[in-house]
Amino acid sequence: MKKYIAFDIGGTKVKHGIILEDYTIFSQDTYPTKCHDLDFFLNDMLNTIYMYTKLHKISGIAISLPGYIDTQTGYSEKAGSITALNKQNLKELLEKEIHLRVEIENDGNCVALAEKLNGNAVDCTDFICMTVGTGIGGGIFINNQILPGTNFRGGEFGFMITRGEQSNRNIMHHNASTSSLINEYKQLKGIDVGEDISGEEVFLEAQKNPEVKLLIDYWLKCISYGIFNLAVTLNPQKILIGGGVSGREELISEIYAYLEEIEYWKEFKIPIQLCKHKNNAGMLGALYHFKRKEKLLSVR
Repeated sequence: MKKYIAFDIGGTKVKHGIILEDYTIFSQDTYPTKCHDLDFFLNDMLNTIYMYTKLHKISGIAISLPGYIDTQTGYSEKAGSITALNKQNLKELLEKEIHLRVEIENDGNCVALAEKLNGNAVDCTDFICMTVGTGIGGGIFINNQILPGTNFRGGEFGFMITRGEQSNRNIMHHNASTSSLINEYKQLKGIDVGEDISGEEVFLEAQKNPEVKLLIDYWLKCISYGIFNLAVTLNPQKILIGGGVSGREELISEIYAYLEEIEYWKEFKIPIQLCKHKNNAGMLGALYHFKRKEKLLSVR
């Protein structure tokens, strides 16, 4: 059975592993992302690839990457918090060093592809994935295919304006991401910006601290506004929520509570679910993209 190397590149860590052609994850691991230095970033990736190729016969490399990704060429105009890859072509940089084909897709699109593959959107032709993590991203799946956008900016939900009264917090990146919630918590508690705080710590304290609960209420409301805007714009069959926050089983009921407060939600109401695939969505979706592109190239 063929084996592929898959990478899911995030702003904090890079997930990587060996995935079989039937999408079974054979092995996986992580390392910290060196976001701002191209040489360091490439060295980490290449060393990981060399490690795997010494142990396995590899058929290709599939990558999930944030930002505006040209899936035909591999060029990333911007790569989210991975500033080392702004205006770079990771596909070309890697293929110069290794004799394997590399394919890259936007990370939000990879989550949507993973859900279409064997997740909670298998039977859907029109659905949306919203990923809630360091930032807000997502994938739009319409007429049974990913909608990349004219300039590969489709699904950049983080730039959606969901609150207008605070100019520094009016887009979803700044009011609905996990990092925005943590930053507000640090400010409330007088915690140093550089201190490592997890989202789970914030949720736990909210159970006993009314001020922290107000932060979470505001955060949930902003997420619900974003979901409402997507529902009334595209009227998909469902909207799936992914990213690190999708580990909270109660998240959907919390979001629904705020959606029900919106006047027109009853007219546009659609199912909201958590993504089936949690931390593995990026790698699985990247491989699904690789194999779909491989199939298209084989019939030309």
